[in-house]
Amino acid sequence: MVGFIGNVHRIDADMSTRQSQLEKVTERIRKRSLAHRAAYLDLMQRQMEHGVQRGHLACTNLVHGFAACPAQDKAVLKGEIKPNIAIVSAYNDMLSAHQPLERFPALIKEAVRKVGCVAQFAGGVPAMCDGVTQGQAGMDLSLFSRDTIALSTAVALSHAMFDGVLCIGICDKIVPGMLIGALSFGHLPTIFVPGGPMPSGQTNDDKAHKRELYAQGKLSREALLESEGESYHSPGTCNFYGTANSNQMLMEIMGLHLPGSSFVNPNTPLRDALTALAATRVTELTALGSSYTPLSQVIDEKAIVNGMVGLLATGGSTNHTIHLVAIARAAGIEINWDDFDELSSITPLLCRIYPNGKADVNHFHAAGGMPYLISQLLEGGLLHGDVTTVWGKGLQGYRVHPFLEGSSVGWSPVLTTSKDTSVLASRQAPFSSHGGLRVLRGNLGRAIMKTSALKEEQLVVSAQAKVFHVLDDFIDAFEAGALHQDFIAVVRFQGPRANGMPELHKLLPALGVLQGLGYKVGLVTDGRLSGASGKVPAAIHVCDEALNGGIIAKVMEGDRITIDGREGTLTLHVDPKEIDKRICATADLSHAHLGTGRELFAGFRKLVSTAEQGASLPRGE
Repeated sequence: MVGFIGNVHRIDADMSTRQSQLEKVTERIRKRSLAHRAAYLDLMQRQMEHGVQRGHLACTNLVHGFAACPAQDKAVLKGEIKPNIAIVSAYNDMLSAHQPLERFPALIKEAVRKVGCVAQFAGGVPAMCDGVTQGQAGMDLSLFSRDTIALSTAVALSHAMFDGVLCIGICDKIVPGMLIGALSFGHLPTIFVPGGPMPSGQTNDDKAHKRELYAQGKLSREALLESEGESYHSPGTCNFYGTANSNQMLMEIMGLHLPGSSFVNPNTPLRDALTALAATRVTELTALGSSYTPLSQVIDEKAIVNGMVGLLATGGSTNHTIHLVAIARAAGIEINWDDFDELSSITPLLCRIYPNGKADVNHFHAAGGMPYLISQLLEGGLLHGDVTTVWGKGLQGYRVHPFLEGSSVGWSPVLTTSKDTSVLASRQAPFSSHGGLRVLRGNLGRAIMKTSALKEEQLVVSAQAKVFHVLDDFIDAFEAGALHQDFIAVVRFQGPRANGMPELHKLLPALGVLQGLGYKVGLVTDGRLSGASGKVPAAIHVCDEALNGGIIAKVMEGDRITIDGREGTLTLHVDPKEIDKRICATADLSHAHLGTGRELFAGFRKLVSTAEQGASLPRGE
């Protein structure tokens, strides 16, 4: 009994320390953001004061906005007492995550008509898939698609016809892009409507093993295609915990989803009921409804910190060390990688979801999912509970599980214990006391390292550099047997300005094979890795990038490099005077600038900020 009481006191003390540190980081962000946040809120306030926007349109403008509507919708839109909801969707029928969204507009329109309101499909946004474009020329457009989506969302909302917004999108750049665009219309309430993951298929371990066999030439293309088809097999989001599902976690923990709705499978009665409920809920949040809740009040410093904590506690995608920075900036909030690092030091790792474990997001959801995760983090003093959300009641309102009650959504209390502690742990018994990310600092620059999927002995790797400027050159060297040794691959000229910062997922099967053979391998790059990465020690998003004259451009073949995930360092073991004498390497990047539409993004490459600044286009601040 004495031991138990002592343990309780220790947990309480830890909670107090963590809560104090959470407040410290949040206050630092608030102070750093004062000027930009004030300017943003002032702009939103001025937009709020316009009232019902369509009431300011000239008659000719207004009729253009409802000419194609049914008679009952026209009657509503002629008045100014019922809200009109914008639907912005990433639907396409090529991608599994977005194919289910085809049905959503009809569900939404029916739901809002039942409460006397109107919903219009305001516009679509592009939805490219990194799974399709991995290792292909189209991947060079991937990161820039986020800002293209933000611009598309802004165009969709620019008609001054709307009182609220429903954003329907799932995957990697789509949700961040939609949110960045919607924040320019932050005087309007906005709810994000998820589509849900596909049911579980082949185990993730089996999938990864077969990819490694293929990389070794031990599996045919036909057999690999069959294997991949068993993993990605139906409508819905890919069910591993990559960027797409990290997006869904973020939207819920930041208060932009309905409670417990992130990981309900598509084309199910509960999924449809939650979509209809989101539609009616957003009408209540408008200036014409009973609970006006503009997006600019939901996304504040506390919500952003909650999102960062959620990312760390779940071992989420490294892509969000870029996307969250850009999202925050769109709301006038300035965060940086040091904030992630400090929060990671106090955030326990509570999830083991592939690639950080064997389970997928369906297993996570069944174990207790987002309601249990949020509850554990709240009880541990690691989330701001006193935030504004689209559901109300702060984050306490998210400690419930949705279920189908007839044709409507009912709510049951959050689980008191996880149903599978190998997937979802309690705060008292986490998988690790440290979050899943580290910021690396050293004479090679600043970088991100995903640690949540690494074994303890993999956290530090020191070896000679092998330098590549083109991804395919690395693959050729591997296939030729030239990489069977300890080494750190330096893959440079992969940053935002160089070629749009593509994901380099194609590296991972080969590096995984070499690591499995017992070689000590690592990766240093100014590019990105997939949200599904993490099993090989990697320093990614290196700033400054090679094209900007970063020290990574001075690394030479045979230089010794150390990646240290324990101490958080990234070291080039070369005398500083020698480094100063070296001339930065150059690379012919013309192959990455033309074809597949890449020539259209020359302006993006010229203007884009660094990875730590969100890899964003300039804003009119």
